[in-house]
Amino acid sequence: MNSVELFSKTPPLKLFFLASVPGAVSMLASALYLTIDGVFVGQFLGATAFAAINLAMPFVVINFSLADLIGVGSAVPISIALGAGKEKEANNIFTCACILIFAAGILIGGILFLLAPLLIRLMGADGEFAGLAIEYLRVYALCSPLTTAVFALDNYLRICGYIRGSMLLNILMSVLSMVLEFLFLAVFHWGVWAAALAVSAAMMICAVIAFIPFLRGKALLRFCRPRFSKGIFRQIIACGSPNFLNNIAGRITSILMNAILVRLGGETAVSVYGVLMFAEGFIQPLLYGMCDSLQPAVGYNWGARKFSRVRAIEKCCFAASSVVSILSVFVIAGFPDQITRLFVTDAASDIIELSNTALKLFALTYVTRWFSFATQSYMLAIEKPVPASMISISTALVLPVLLVFLLWPLGLNGIWLNMAGTAVLAAVLSAIILRKVWKELHQADNAEA
Repeated sequence: MNSVELFSKTPPLKLFFLASVPGAVSMLASALYLTIDGVFVGQFLGATAFAAINLAMPFVVINFSLADLIGVGSAVPISIALGAGKEKEANNIFTCACILIFAAGILIGGILFLLAPLLIRLMGADGEFAGLAIEYLRVYALCSPLTTAVFALDNYLRICGYIRGSMLLNILMSVLSMVLEFLFLAVFHWGVWAAALAVSAAMMICAVIAFIPFLRGKALLRFCRPRFSKGIFRQIIACGSPNFLNNIAGRITSILMNAILVRLGGETAVSVYGVLMFAEGFIQPLLYGMCDSLQPAVGYNWGARKFSRVRAIEKCCFAASSVVSILSVFVIAGFPDQITRLFVTDAASDIIELSNTALKLFALTYVTRWFSFATQSYMLAIEKPVPASMISISTALVLPVLLVFLLWPLGLNGIWLNMAGTAVLAAVLSAIILRKVWKELHQADNAEA
């Protein structure tokens, strides 16, 4: 697909369906490996292994967060440079970003491999529970240099118009993960380390495939002799910081929550929190996919100074996000028992009862979560990293930690309500930010554009 034609001339509603719907499916498929991972581990290895992977999961996500920072942080200036007709600049940013992603994978993977025992012990785990979590984390750390690029490449493929190709690649990654994990756990009866190996192998295969159009020189973006500069580093860090900070802050919050839950309710409470996180892992990719897949188009038109077109595209994004979120409220609140048993097949009655209560309270999150999510994406797409970072950090860390103390008298119910309260406060913050940048967002189009 000709990405320039798609971004600059396709009617906004048609553009939404051409870019956003495949993007949502793509992100859902790429995130589905985590859900499948949780289902298979819970079904074949039991409750202790399921709790262990949930304890390690925040560190696994941190392992990918730096690559995500570079991928998203480079995608925004690349799109804006292409919209302004600066192809050489776009190619240089792309090349430098790919080199940085590989280097970051080696660095962060090595650190996590060495520190895995210490990190898990600091969470309060011991015995078999801790041992399984360390195994799981170390496999991801070892594979890090060859797996982390897959998320950034997804952004670059969409910029180049390979929207359906990106979607099919992410579907392939989930299918490979599912097949390999079933083979390793159900057929070979290997341990929790094999679950991490299956997903990592699928990601490595898909990363190699994703590089092919760029290596062949068939894509809009091409590799060139890299010219690193402070300006490129600043652009990447500034534009990637909102997503990076969201990932890091969110994992810090998860680590804090898990540490509290281990002490309040042991493995049972951690397992229930894991069910909530896996439920979120199904909904959030839909929202992220819809908003994120429109960023190249929004950035391109912002760079071309077609502001009315930017606003029209974003209206579709906000409307679709609200529909998905409200539907999620009814699904989570309406089927808590089925959702719990999907992940913890041998759940005792106490886990079922606690999880059902938690899911019904957690469902309230998506009444308002869509608004801050779409606003953050909008700010990032038009290269406004500061307001995007404010929303990101507040949603992922500041507000949840504040609400931990405010809702402490409610016990475990306060933990389950934490995300719903965070979503309401984040929506208020997003409305204030939109109002402050209102004039700039409603500039007149450049006549020449």
